Amino acid sequence: MSDCSAELAQKSLKDFASVIENKMLSLLPVSEGREENVIAAMRYALLAGGKRLRPFLVVQSAALFSIDNESALRVAAAIECVHTYSLIHDDLPAMDDDNMRRGLPTTHKKYDDATAILAGDALLTLAFEILSDEKTHSDAEIRCDLILALSRAIGAKGMVGGQMIDLKAENQSLQQDEIIRMQHMKTGELIIFSCEVGAILAKVSDDRRMALKKYAENIGLAFQIVDDLLDIEGNSEDIGKTAGKDIEAGKATLVSFKGVEEARALADELINNAVSHMDVFDEKSEVLKSLAKFVINRAH
Repeated sequence: MSDCSAELAQKSLKDFASVIENKMLSLLPVSEGREENVIAAMRYALLAGGKRLRPFLVVQSAALFSIDNESALRVAAAIECVHTYSLIHDDLPAMDDDNMRRGLPTTHKKYDDATAILAGDALLTLAFEILSDEKTHSDAEIRCDLILALSRAIGAKGMVGGQMIDLKAENQSLQQDEIIRMQHMKTGELIIFSCEVGAILAKVSDDRRMALKKYAENIGLAFQIVDDLLDIEGNSEDIGKTAGKDIEAGKATLVSFKGVEEARALADELINNAVSHMDVFDEKSEVLKSLAKFVINRAH
């Protein structure tokens, strides 16, 4: 895959960053007293940069069904609140214990452990406040569908469960299917939800929703493989977090299981599969196809 094939997504992501950050800023609570410290920590973590991949997927999937942009942006902001909460907690000493995230001190280093925990809790809670608000969608059934799908994606059978498996799997041998299940839960479920948002908002449950789910499953696993490759081959400044920590911790990854070249080949295959699933949307899916190629280009 050529670099130019990813340029559309790269430019779109760059343009989107300021849009979603303005929306998130507008949805943050305003301090009225001594709670200011936790709100400041929420703001710090939420606006510290990042690829904004998940909210971008929300807006692009919604565009496939001509969903109102304000609805899509609110859901996108809610998902980035969830993702940021997970990063704050993931970096804590009791979890992955990292001092740097997105090229900046992690939230517990900028503030302290207690403030970081509370900031993560507050961001998670804010996400559900956003989704339950009539401003997100006038149809209460659709709002409930969003809340239900997100809850399943990030709970004990999703992101949280995947993180638990990841912690328990350090310095243990896992088989390929076990690693894939862990990665699907820890990273993939939230990406899948992000891609399905457009179909949920449009009340669509046909082959188009399944195509989005398959697209997301493939790029989700490829994205994790690329992250694991960068942990080995990248440097801390470029990847925005401490490089080499997963190897040092003895984490089970597809890269450690298959080796660098086989893992990279698998990621390429996954991206090709993702792109093919978007054919059902014809030219409307050009940005999502480009995004898949952007994900894999990070590892080449």
